[in-house]
Order: sequence, then structure tokens, then C-alpha cells
Amino acid sequence: MYVAFDQLPPESRVWIYQASRQLTGPEIVAVLPSLARFAEEWTSHGRSLQASAQFLHQQFLVIGLDESVAGASGCSIDASVRFVAQLEQQLGIELLEKSNLAFLQAGQVQLLKRGELKEAVTAGTIGPETFYFDNTLQTKAELDTSWPRPAGETWLARYFGEAQKTRRLA
Repeated sequence: MYVAFDQLPPESRVWIYQASRQLTGPEIVAVLPSLARFAEEWTSHGRSLQASAQFLHQQFLVIGLDESVAGASGCSIDASVRFVAQLEQQLGIELLEKSNLAFLQAGQVQLLKRGELKEAVTAGTIGPETFYFDNTLQTKAELDTSWPRPAGETWLARYFGEAQKTRRLA
């Protein structure tokens, strides 16, 4: 059963899929019916799921599920991944690829390949105060309060300590 994303309770589970590029307004408008239809038809063991899906920052597909109504099963999660793969085809983007990291810089989402992170930190392009989109969040409450958040408060914090050691040795 479809529910407006902002009506999902804070403890709702979320899945975040990062697009390989920013989507245009017309692209997002064109897929809104597909997002609503997916949420409306998504089931787990024959039970309707209370769910929603939306694009945030024109870059991130977020699927939300109120698990207090019914939880996702392995088969229903597989169905959601198939839906995301269909969106990839429809939009000509990657959503399931996990090798890029996303940062908010000068009000824009900037993607950085994971292998380029150490160099960007050492160069000072990315710092502990740079806002990072941690797409491993589990709940809507975390999405609402901690996404994005300073990179130094995420799993990336270890990279800033390494960069300081490198600068001292130079």
C-alpha cells in the first residue's frame, strides 16, 4: 500500500540507491507514477507492504517501508532490487553500483570514486566537515536527522587521521 514518504514513521526502514548522475526534473516527474505503483503493489508473502519511494537531491532513490505493518522478506527485497534495475534501464543510469561516494559541496552533490578518496583527503578537497551521504542508514529517522552529515562523523573519519599523519611526515 502506497503512503506518502513524509507520512512514514521514523522507525521505518529505508534503502538508499545512489544514481550515477543527477536526474533532471522531467526525468523524476516521468518516473513518479512507477514509484507510486511499485509502493502500491509491493508485497511480502501475499501481504501488502506500507511503503513509499522518492528521489532526494535529484540523485538518490529512497525506498521506505513501515515494518510495523509488515516486514520485508527476502523475496520482497529481491522484488525491490528488480524494480531498481528496471529504473536503471528506463533512466539510463546506475543505481545499484556502490563504488562512488557522494558529498555535498557548494550545494551540489559531487561523486567521488572510492579509490580517489585518500588522494582527495590528502589534497584537502574532502575534509572532516564536508557533508557526506552515508547510504548505509537503516531508518527514516536517521535519514531525516543525519543525512548528509559531516564526513568526520561517519566511517570516513579514519581517513582524516591518516591524512594528518601524512602531512606531519612530509
